Amino acid sequence: MNLENSVCLITGSNVRVGRAIALNLSRKGAFVTIHYNSQKSKADDTAELIRSTGKECLIVKGDISKKTDWHQILQTIVAKWKKIDVLVNNAAIFYRTPFFEVGDLDWYNFLDVNLKGTFYGCQIIGEFMVKQRSGKIINIADVSAETVWPSYIPYCISKAGIIALTKGLSKALAPYVTVNAVSPGTVMLAEKYDPAEENYLIERTPLKRLGDPQDIANTVAFLIEGSDFITGTIINVDGGRSLT
Repeated sequence: MNLENSVCLITGSNVRVGRAIALNLSRKGAFVTIHYNSQKSKADDTAELIRSTGKECLIVKGDISKKTDWHQILQTIVAKWKKIDVLVNNAAIFYRTPFFEVGDLDWYNFLDVNLKGTFYGCQIIGEFMVKQRSGKIINIADVSAETVWPSYIPYCISKAGIIALTKGLSKALAPYVTVNAVSPGTVMLAEKYDPAEENYLIERTPLKRLGDPQDIANTVAFLIEGSDFITGTIINVDGGRSLT
C-alpha cells in the first residue's frame, strides 16, 4: 500500500507512541486522523505539528470501549475522506497491579479499553474495509503478553488477547484486509521509574538500550507500505529483550 494520500486512523495518537506513529505516517504523505478520549490539548498539539508541515489532518474524540463511539469515529472520517485505509489500534491503559491487590475495577479497565476497545475497532472499521475491498489493521500489543510481568498481570492478559485477536482476524478479514501486530518492549518509561529500574531494563536488553517511539512508528510504516503479503504476524520491537 502506498501511504501517499492514504487515510489512516491512529487511536491514542495525542501522546507518546501514538503521536510518533501519527507524525511518521503524515510525513510519508498520509491523511492522518488523530484520536483521543481525554487531553484534547495534547491532540491539538499533535495536529499543530502536522499542520505546520502543510499536511491536513482530522481530530476525533471517542471512548473506544463503546461501539457507538466507534461508529461515530468512522462516520466522521468517511464524511471527510470517503474512505479509510489504515487502522492502528494504539490506545491502551497501563498501570501497576500487584497480584493480591487486583480487583474488579482493574479487570474492567484493562479488558474494556485494551482488549474490547481494540476488538470493536477491528469489527467496525474492518467491516467497512471489507466492503471497500482493501485495508490494513495494525494492533499494538506488548512483549509482556508472552513474558508476563507478575505485577502487571491484567495488563499482560489484555495484550495477550490482542495477539489472539490479530491472528483470528487475519483469517476472518482475508483476503481484503491484512491484520498484524507490533509488540514493543520498553520504549517509553512510565513516570515513576527510577534510574536503578531503568538500568536494570537496559542490562536485560541485548542491544543495551531502551527503545524509541520512532522504532515503533517505523515498524508500523513498514507493515503498511513494505509488503501486502504479510498478515497474522506479530513483530517484536524490543531490542531482543524477549529472548532473555
